[in-house]
Amino acid sequence: MSVATPEGVTLEITLAGVGSRFAAGLVDQILKFALLGALLLLQQVLAGGAGGSGAALAGVLVAVFLVQFGYDVLFETLGSGRTPGKRWTGLRVVKAGGGPVGFLASALRNILRIVDSLPGFYLVGILAVLFTKKNQRLGDLAAGTIVVRERGQKTTLPSARPAAASPPDGELWDVSGISAEEIATVRRFLDRRSTLAPEARDRLAYEMATRLGPKLAGPPRRWDPEEFLEYLVSAKAARG
Repeated sequence: MSVATPEGVTLEITLAGVGSRFAAGLVDQILKFALLGALLLLQQVLAGGAGGSGAALAGVLVAVFLVQFGYDVLFETLGSGRTPGKRWTGLRVVKAGGGPVGFLASALRNILRIVDSLPGFYLVGILAVLFTKKNQRLGDLAAGTIVVRERGQKTTLPSARPAAASPPDGELWDVSGISAEEIATVRRFLDRRSTLAPEARDRLAYEMATRLGPKLAGPPRRWDPEEFLEYLVSAKAARG
C-alpha cells in the first residue's frame, strides 16, 4: 500500500492480514487472562474470600472492562501502536496517513471491538479485514487507523557520521542546487517528525536525504538522514 505524505514522498507500507492479526490478538488475550486472573486473586485476598457480595461483583466487572479494553489502549498509546502481541508479531497500529495513533483513536478502535467480535469469534471484524481495501476492521474504519507490518531493519544511509566528527561548516556546502520549495519541504518534515510513526519517520528522512544529496557539493555521503537534513537547512539559512 502507498501513502502520500505532505513532503511529496510516497511511503510503501505492508498491511497486516487476518493471520498475523489473529496471532497478535491471541498473544494479547493470553496476557489479558493472566492479568485478569491476578487481579481477581488479589481481590479475593483483600476481600477475605467473600466473593458473593454486590461490591465484589462490581469489582469483577470493572476489572474485566479495564483489562479487556484498557490494556490495548494503554499499550497502543504509550507503546507507539504496539501491544505485546503486536510487538511479538511485528505489527503496529498507525493512523491511515502514517502518523502515530493517539489516545482517542485507540480508544475508539478498541471500544468497537464489541461490534467486531459479533456474533462470535470476531466474525464481523474478520470479514471487514478481508473485504476492505486497507484490511481494516470496523474499529479501524471509525478511528481512521490501519495495522501495518514493520520492516525488519530501520532504513538509514550506508553508515552514520562518526561520533567524534564535528558538524560541517555550512559555508563549505554548495546549496545553490536546492530550491526554496525543497527547503520548505524539509522544514515541514523536521517540524512534524515527532508526530510520525518511527518507520514512517525513518523512511521519509531517508527518501528526502537520498533525493537531495546529489544536488549538493561538499557534504559527506555517510550521514544519518535526519542530521543531513538538519545541517542542510542550516547551510541554506547561512547562505541567506
